Amino acid sequence: MPNRVRNYFQKRIWLLLIIGFSFGIIALIGFNRSVEYTSTNDFCASCHVHPHVFDSWQLSTHYDNASGMQVKCVDCHLPPKGEGYLKEKVRLGAKDIYGFWFKDHESFNWEAKSTVEQAQHFTYKASCTHCHANIFPLQLTKEGQDAHLYYTQHEHELHCINCHLDAGHYNPNAKHESNVGFGKGVEVNREVYTEPAAVNNHESFSEKIPGTTVSFSMIAIPGGSFTLGSPSGEPYRKEDEGPQRQVEISPFFMGEVEVSWDEYLAFYAQTGAEGRSTDTEGSRTELEVDAITGPTPPYGQPDQNWGLGQRPAITMSHEAAETYCRWLSKVTGKTYRLPTEAEWEYACRAGTQTPYFFEGNPKDFSTDKLWNKLFGADTTNINSYVVYEKNSLARTQLPSAVRPNPYGLKNMLGNVAEFCQDWYAPDAYQQLTDGVRDPKGPASGSEHVVRGGSFKSGPAELRSASRDFTRTTDWLKTDPQMPKSKWWYSDVNTVGFRVVCEFDELTGNN
Repeated sequence: MPNRVRNYFQKRIWLLLIIGFSFGIIALIGFNRSVEYTSTNDFCASCHVHPHVFDSWQLSTHYDNASGMQVKCVDCHLPPKGEGYLKEKVRLGAKDIYGFWFKDHESFNWEAKSTVEQAQHFTYKASCTHCHANIFPLQLTKEGQDAHLYYTQHEHELHCINCHLDAGHYNPNAKHESNVGFGKGVEVNREVYTEPAAVNNHESFSEKIPGTTVSFSMIAIPGGSFTLGSPSGEPYRKEDEGPQRQVEISPFFMGEVEVSWDEYLAFYAQTGAEGRSTDTEGSRTELEVDAITGPTPPYGQPDQNWGLGQRPAITMSHEAAETYCRWLSKVTGKTYRLPTEAEWEYACRAGTQTPYFFEGNPKDFSTDKLWNKLFGADTTNINSYVVYEKNSLARTQLPSAVRPNPYGLKNMLGNVAEFCQDWYAPDAYQQLTDGVRDPKGPASGSEHVVRGGSFKSGPAELRSASRDFTRTTDWLKTDPQMPKSKWWYSDVNTVGFRVVCEFDELTGNN
């Protein structure tokens, strides 16, 4: 090839390389500029239209603090650069754009999306530790040191927002400290009861707590026999729900609804200060006394700021629930306790043997079915009987929200799951024989039975035979106290309890 032609082609190649390199530089600069622009707070605000998000950020310690440093949206809601930043930016950006254009913003439950369960999907622990490299600063309190030490020992299980959910978006109702004022309110102007209810027959009655204005309904549950557990063909059945057993149940009384905050706070007010003194450092200690010692002050706000009153009491421990029953027995002269698992299922079924005590197949209500996922399920019937994930607005609701089962009991399958007195064992029914009367479960164990679904539960967990159990360690992960509270759970808000009153000689003497 002549030199002249060779030089021509070389010049063209160099020109193309220079042009390509220039376009590459321009594209790279443009790409970086677009990444920077779409990472600004103003750009985030163009899609994230929920009204409180920027107001709460500007009130938070991430915006208004002594150092003057302001944390941007992407500093928390994307991982640090070099740790999957662009990948997550594309993923979340596509999701946000889709939601902005194709979803109804007015229908979003923003409060539910601000819970730990939801927030951990778009808040990154790596981003927290990127800024907060030293989690043991000099000004950290002893309580904070204990909590952060526990975190370092359980990093694989915990997210920073388990304790610091409101650091980036201020919540005036959040309380991250010992709540010594909890339960102290102005008593309404109502009659103060001086005597408990007198009960001579096995008939429903209204119990009155002496020394308080609180009363509650107890439903007479007739004795009889039923089939405990679920048949092998029931949808969503688990192994621990069988084998089925024929069980005899004696007559008893059961609370029409789960124990309310009004009821629990009557107990808290009468027992919460008994047997306590204050040591030289100002911390609470407990003494051995004959009187019933009630809960210490909770850490944070047990009702989640959803309201007290007739809503079901939540976040108390199984031990606290049993102590409440002992106190209630003492002040009323009757025998109150938690239900056995067999009593609970018997009362829940109320003579039925279907998955629910009302008509309906769990699969028909579930989004597991493609048809239901695409077009929705007809939930009219289940919505009238149960407070669960589809109608709860991600919180507990008042008992008046649902209809009762055939025995007159409300929310046996939803609102909050309920403690039973039995120790949990996956093979508990295998240890029973047909015809057994009033079984009380295994003689020992490490966790207790929990029955019924909650406001977070799906149709599978709402079945009458569905079983669960306490998870004491998991439910106390973010309790910063050392030792951890035996009265209040820090990491579960879906469990409460319902009381049973025995139909015995004590009941007849009232």
